Amino acid sequence: MKKPPIIWTNVSLFTLTFASAVLFVPWYGITYGFEAIEWVSFIVLAFASGLSITGGYHRLWSHRTYKAHASVRFLYALGGALALQNSALHWSSDHRVHHKYVDNNDKDPYSAKMGFWYSHIGWMLREYQSQRYHDYKNVRDLQNDKIVMWQHRFYLPLLIVMNVGLPIFLGWLNGDIIGMLLLAGLLRLVVVHHCTFFINSLAHMWGSQPYTDKNSARDNALIALLTYGEGYHNYHHIFENDYRNGIHWWQYDPTKWLINGLALVGLTHHRRVVPQERIESARLQMQLKRTQSKVANLPNSDEIIEKLQTEYETLKSDLIEYYDAKKLLLDAKRKQLADKQLMTRVKELKLRFKQQQKNWLSLTASFS
Repeated sequence: MKKPPIIWTNVSLFTLTFASAVLFVPWYGITYGFEAIEWVSFIVLAFASGLSITGGYHRLWSHRTYKAHASVRFLYALGGALALQNSALHWSSDHRVHHKYVDNNDKDPYSAKMGFWYSHIGWMLREYQSQRYHDYKNVRDLQNDKIVMWQHRFYLPLLIVMNVGLPIFLGWLNGDIIGMLLLAGLLRLVVVHHCTFFINSLAHMWGSQPYTDKNSARDNALIALLTYGEGYHNYHHIFENDYRNGIHWWQYDPTKWLINGLALVGLTHHRRVVPQERIESARLQMQLKRTQSKVANLPNSDEIIEKLQTEYETLKSDLIEYYDAKKLLLDAKRKQLADKQLMTRVKELKLRFKQQQKNWLSLTASFS
């Protein structure tokens, strides 16, 4: 089968930036040395560009999981140009196609089923998606955002200003333009590129699937460390409209923390979250499916599966009853109608649900 034409611009960009970073950054560091301010600039600009992709391109524009003030959107647009991953309009269009056709080798732009190299970077090196490259029908909503369209229209000059002009300016202030260009410009760009690309590749190949196995997405705490919280990818692919990826307080998700921090000062709002009962139900269903698979070959598998199903149905019933009562209580509190009887009922249902949850976990663990 004949391969599509090579995109020489992209091949040259990725090859030259990676090779230059590998060769010149160590050479300059050994020969002349880097100052602390250059490493600080590297870290600050890495987070600025990375969070503009995760918080802006991904969670704000691709999935519309929250709303942001124009000033935040403007900074995301600049940070997105600094990240050099195409315009927000184009990036979001690709990403929406990815979610719609995930793992479909013919339609998913960076399908992980095509292998690590393809999903990581190979999909950008040839004209695999040329027939829809300028088809932005799936992002008509973003075409109403003046900041998105301004960035799309002036993307080339913006990326030059942000990736060359900004490091030169910082280097001029510091008195070492070359050192700043190498660290805050070149090395920062390469690191952010490949950390972002890990979301398309490693996050679909390495990790756990606690919520769904209907696609290849995985949860991986290590990848989350490298991708500003995007590593909880199994959760994201089943609940893409949630502004969070790390839903627990202990999960590393600086993108979520940024959105929450901006909300405290009124710069973000309408943060969308998935109801907890849907999350619990998805996790419970996966636990049942995995345990059924483990016991399928045991001599008394039919008896065990029947018991599992009974316990599952009981826990599912308790879960629904508890969360329904909890909703009633929250609604009553908002209307200042909450009474002690309803509060007591919710507490009782919570205790019953938690106890049944313990029983379930103990049962499934006995077959692990």
